[in-house]
Amino acid sequence: MKKHIFSLMALLVWGMQAFAQTANSGSMLRASGKIYVVVGIIAIIFILIVLYLFRLDKKLSRLEKQA
Repeated sequence: MKKHIFSLMALLVWGMQAFAQTANSGSMLRASGKIYVVVGIIAIIFILIVLYLFRLDKKLSRLEKQA
């Protein structure tokens, strides 16, 4: 499981670096106001992942207490 998480994190970091290389797209998004949409979607995805992990931890704790 740890190998999968590490691989996913490595791909995400690699993908961010690929997007960071194009400075023109960032200024274009900023000029048109779409950067706020991108930031909002990223924030929503992050919040959903955190909520999912908390819910999963709660379920696992409940299962551990039963066993």
